[in-house]
Order: sequence, then C-alpha cells, then structure tokens
Amino acid sequence: MADATSQGGHTTLFSPYKMGKFNLSHRVVLAPMTRCRALNGVPQPALAEYYAQRSTAGSFLISEGTIISDTGAGFPHVPGIYNDEQVEAWKKVVDAVHAKGAIIFCQLWHVGRSSHEVYQPAGGAPISSTNNPVSRRWRILLPDGSYGFYPKPRALETQEISQVVEQYRQAALNAIRAGFDGIEIHGAHGYLIDQFLKDGINDRTDEYGGSLENRCKFLIQIVQAVVGAIGADRVGVRMSPAIDHMDAVDSNPLILGLAVIERLNKLQQNWGTKLTYLHVTQPRYAAYGQAEAGKPGSDEEEAVFMRTLRKTYHGTFLASGGFTRELGMQAVASGDADLVSYGRLFISNPDLVLRFKLNAPLTKYNRKTFYTQDPVVGYTDYPFLNKSNGKEEPLSRL
Repeated sequence: MADATSQGGHTTLFSPYKMGKFNLSHRVVLAPMTRCRALNGVPQPALAEYYAQRSTAGSFLISEGTIISDTGAGFPHVPGIYNDEQVEAWKKVVDAVHAKGAIIFCQLWHVGRSSHEVYQPAGGAPISSTNNPVSRRWRILLPDGSYGFYPKPRALETQEISQVVEQYRQAALNAIRAGFDGIEIHGAHGYLIDQFLKDGINDRTDEYGGSLENRCKFLIQIVQAVVGAIGADRVGVRMSPAIDHMDAVDSNPLILGLAVIERLNKLQQNWGTKLTYLHVTQPRYAAYGQAEAGKPGSDEEEAVFMRTLRKTYHGTFLASGGFTRELGMQAVASGDADLVSYGRLFISNPDLVLRFKLNAPLTKYNRKTFYTQDPVVGYTDYPFLNKSNGKEEPLSRL
C-alpha cells in the first residue's frame, strides 16, 4: 500500500507538523468532547484510559470542556480544574497521555447561560452577558437523565467580569500544574465567551456590549490574562462565528470572525510570540440532538468563509466540524487548514489515526451513550483494528 504521508508530494493528514514548539507526527487532532464521566466534577481512572486509547506518539489531543469555576457547568459530571482535588486527578490522565508520547491541552470552559439552577451553587441563576434565556428550542440535559428548559440567566455586572477573567487565568495555571502541555480557551458554541461575542445574545449597554470592539473585549482580556500567566506558546483559542448553537447568532459572522482574528494578530505582534493555534468550527458543524449532517447550505460559501479566516490569521489554523477523512485530506492538501480535529469519529474509533492511514472501515458510534456515566460502555469499549500483545482488543458491548 502506498504511504499516505505524502501522496505525490502533497501535504496530507499524515504529514508531520510543527505547531509552535510542539512537533506533531500527523495532523489528526482529538477534538474536545463532553462525555460526562468525571463523577462529581473529578476525573476518574476511566478518563485516563479513554485519552490514552486515543493517543499516538506525536499526536495532539484537546481535553473535553473543563470548567473554570463552580458556576461553569451545564452538563452532569463534567470535570473541573478549579480545585486541588481536580488538579491531582487530572495528573493521572495527563501522565497516561504523555506515556504514549502524545501532547494534550486542557479546554477551559464556562457555559454561561447554557446552564440550569441544578448545576449552580445554592441553586442560583446562571451568569451571562444578558438576562435573556436560551430559547425553548433547546433543551438541557439534567443529572437525572431527563431534559429541561434553560432558565433565565443573570447578566454579569461590569465590575464582576474581571473576577471571571481571573478564574480563567487561575484555571490555566492549574492546568499547567496538572501537567497539561497548554490550554484552549473555549470561545465558541454559544457558551459564556460566545455570549459576549455574538450580537444576537449580547444586549449590554456597558463597555462590553454594542460595538465589535466592546463585544470582543471579554475574550481578549481572557487571552491576555492567560498568556500573561503561562505564555502564548501554550495557549489556543477556539471560536465559531457562524454557529448558532444555543441561539448564538450574529448579524455578520464573517466580520465578527475577522474582528477577533485582527485582535489576536495584533496581540501576537506585540508579544513577539504566536498563540499555539486558532481553532475554528466551520458552518457545517451540527450540534447534539440536531440533524447529523448539519444544515444544508452551499459548500462553496462555507469554504470561502473558512478560507478567509484562515488567510487572515497569522499562525496555526485548526479546523473542525463535520470532517470526514476525505474532507480532512482536502483541507490540508489545499492549505485551508494546518490541522483537523475530529470528534464523533474518534469516540467510536480509538485508533482513528491508524484507520485513516489504512483507509480502513470505521466503527459507527452510538449516540445514546455519548453522555452516560458508565466508565466503560460507549466510552472505553469500542474495538481497535489492530491486535495488542498478541491478544484481541476488547470488542464494543454496544
């Protein structure tokens, strides 16, 4: 079989890549995905197995969304990185990944209004940029497995915003203490930072609302605080200007995306150091519970949108959202992305990189077990293509 690393001299998903100070052996990235297996907010041994299964030498993994404070959760049993018990538990996960020769970043997350009183200290209202709730078009998964509606949030007072910025900074320091190689700031998908960025949500009249400059301010302050704490070369930023998850719509997604990039480029120029990467979800992304294929739309429009952002950003560009092997190969061959992150395909194919290299069949995922708390079923029991130590790897129980 021909080596897929460089077909006809072209860059492929299997070509090595230098991501800042990190040397990657290929360009297939594990996307951050909520899996609800961190009981009571603390990573369990199952997480170490799950991430290690998906690690290969020189590979890059991004952790599931990891909350920065006790007000940050919007799903049951999501991990945190704001107390010592969580930091100590994460060390075992990171060590398991590093033992495989892989690199792992911790995605720092606050869901903002995409939460519920049941997840809030003393049953309080979730915080946001606005007092307006997520519409009843969306449902939230509750701890008992049922789905509820999103409650009315509480808009942060201007003077409170700096406290949240500090929580991101401290979470980044905690992640480094846990052994992570860096962090990703989750500024996408309708969560707290996105609630400030998008004019379809942000209705503030203070210095964090109204103009593009003001709506970008919260994200930029977080980036500056985190970079000041751990260095730009350990920081990635994720955004999704064109994604309407949790009603996160903007009147001009391209202009918003370019405004964020313009500010990140300026910061990088001032620092004399680039961020590790910019991670952008393309428009074909489909949120959980929505249509598998995403919204029907013009592939050409999506390509122009992503290409424009890619050409404007000065640094490593990581793309995600509905990629297949073929689409990923096209993206890196054409230069539309340096790296491609995969989510759902990685859930059911722990050896996805090998399967992609061999162009082997993929195991189908079972959506029903995405968010259960079982430490094995639908989590670490999907089959491997290869044999390990002369024994057949366990087959899925699904």
